[in-house]
Amino acid sequence: MVNLPEKAKKLIEAKNFANVATLMKDGSPHVTTTWIDHDSDIVIINTTENRVKTRNIRRDPRVAISVFNMNDPYDSLFIRGKVVEIRKEGAEEHIDKLAHKYIGMDYRQHGDRVILRIEPIHVTLMKP
Repeated sequence: MVNLPEKAKKLIEAKNFANVATLMKDGSPHVTTTWIDHDSDIVIINTTENRVKTRNIRRDPRVAISVFNMNDPYDSLFIRGKVVEIRKEGAEEHIDKLAHKYIGMDYRQHGDRVILRIEPIHVTLMKP
């Protein structure tokens, strides 16, 4: 695991979206745009149990993530890592936290939420 530089944490903390790539059963990539968070050096994605990315991660925990500054797309972050934990505990509260960040209110469709905790293996910043 590598540490997230402060600049990477700031990009994640801002109202920037992440693209998360997982691997399908046949090895082809699957990419989704999602909200993002971090807990110190651990990257956090909140999703539901029935999403393709969750099924892919249960089979192969490797992921790639890109985040860019919505005001300056050249200010960007690229992470390769692996999901080290899929947690249900706290997922409902966490999606509300993210919803306040991105849309300014509680999330309306809780469902079967899970938190994906991702250890960064490689981190690249553009325009550091």
